[in-house]
Amino acid sequence: MLTYTELSGPEQQVWDAFAAGTLVNLRSGSAGSDDPRTGDAWGEERTVRAEVLRALLLDGRAGRLWLAGARIVGPLDLADSSVGCAVTLEGCRFEEPVVLRGASMRSTGLIGCWIPGLDGWLLQVDGNLFFEDSVVAGRLTLTRAHITGELRLSGVHLTARELLGPAAPDDAARAAGIWALWAGGLVMDGGCFARKGFTARGGLRLVGAQFNGGLFLERATIDNPGGDAISGEDLFASTMMLSEGFTANGAIRLPGATVRSRLSLDDARLTGGPVSLDATRLRVGDLQLTTAAVPEGAVDLQEAQAALVHDNEHSWPADIRLDGFVYASLPLPPDGPSADGVAARLEWLDALPGYAPQPYEQLASWYRKIGHDDDARRVLLAKQRRRRRTLPPAGRVWGVLLDVTVGYGYRPWQAGLWLIGLLAIGTTVFGRGTASPVQPGQGAPFNPFVYTLDLLVPIGGFGQRTAWYWTGYHQWLGYGLIAAGWLLTTAVLAGITRSLNRA
Repeated sequence: MLTYTELSGPEQQVWDAFAAGTLVNLRSGSAGSDDPRTGDAWGEERTVRAEVLRALLLDGRAGRLWLAGARIVGPLDLADSSVGCAVTLEGCRFEEPVVLRGASMRSTGLIGCWIPGLDGWLLQVDGNLFFEDSVVAGRLTLTRAHITGELRLSGVHLTARELLGPAAPDDAARAAGIWALWAGGLVMDGGCFARKGFTARGGLRLVGAQFNGGLFLERATIDNPGGDAISGEDLFASTMMLSEGFTANGAIRLPGATVRSRLSLDDARLTGGPVSLDATRLRVGDLQLTTAAVPEGAVDLQEAQAALVHDNEHSWPADIRLDGFVYASLPLPPDGPSADGVAARLEWLDALPGYAPQPYEQLASWYRKIGHDDDARRVLLAKQRRRRRTLPPAGRVWGVLLDVTVGYGYRPWQAGLWLIGLLAIGTTVFGRGTASPVQPGQGAPFNPFVYTLDLLVPIGGFGQRTAWYWTGYHQWLGYGLIAAGWLLTTAVLAGITRSLNRA
């Protein structure tokens, strides 16, 4: 048990100021010499033992610990302890990692400090937890912590990955697994703010975390090449802002996550790894994929659900995965869903690695929902053409026939164009020759138009085909028109059947 007489001068100042909650400022007043990154050179006049702070915090007295510019030596270990006062340490340098495992604390701030790691496993904070502008030269652990207020990490530098130094080739797997923030199961009642220059050399592990007040990473940079920038499987957030210049060198993984309001990647840059965004099974209200540049890896939205989707010309890389992706609204081109707008969406779907019907059906459903049935039919026609590539040769031939005649049933007017064209050819050719009667002196006079129509219609007849005949090339043209009539009729019936099945 420490006695007052065993305390150094700075420690006595801290002890005396605790009850009144006043600031003990040990700074020199020079910005260069007060930088905690070089605080290992600070002398005895700025040194406070961690055991003194621990004794003060656990003494049970009412007060506040408010200390600035101190070099804190020894381990500050508050594991499984209950601290009943607010703690604010500004511009301090810790020589050993801080241990808050299982501790219960009031509002705590380690602001502008240099910390060689912090263990906050199962930490309970009744209030706010601030690390603004600090450097954590090791892992920041908040696994299954519960913070009733805000977590502020704006301006923080997490440098866990830098501890590896230049990784050798055989260290690649170890380097990829570095986590700067280990916070699986973290529960935040307030918001988590990591803005204005937050950087992490290593990934953020947020599996199963709950950000009831939102997660805000605007203008943040996460650098974990070869690994995950964010691992957020089954994460929950009211809002998730990865925007305004947010940069991730590593995969963002959010499988099974729920973002109740908005997930924004507006003006973000996603680099590194074969997958830039894994959002399979994501549930989100407003998905903003308006990135600043095309993601370098794949964007995977399989089985995801979004009420609104916003994208731009940079949103979609060559490798996109959309099977099972359900959305209620897409952005329209500036002049509405014009043909060019539909073409852009079809290029979007054509980039899918293989044929899957659901993305086409989903896009067509959206066009129908906004009252643009023609655009929906165009999408469904593109689906059939994409499917045709997967069929055996016979199926592809039949598909081409359905396509050119009736557009797979989505363009029945094409059959009319074929009929008009064949009628024109037959009428012209048969009108320049002389037909021979089957029974001279009997039957109606020869009419080239009606004769051609009689050849094209396979069922019934107008009496011309049975009353007149031709030889030479006229005869072969007649055979061709009969065959074309059967093919056209079959295609029309197949198209009608397909339409009825869809209905």
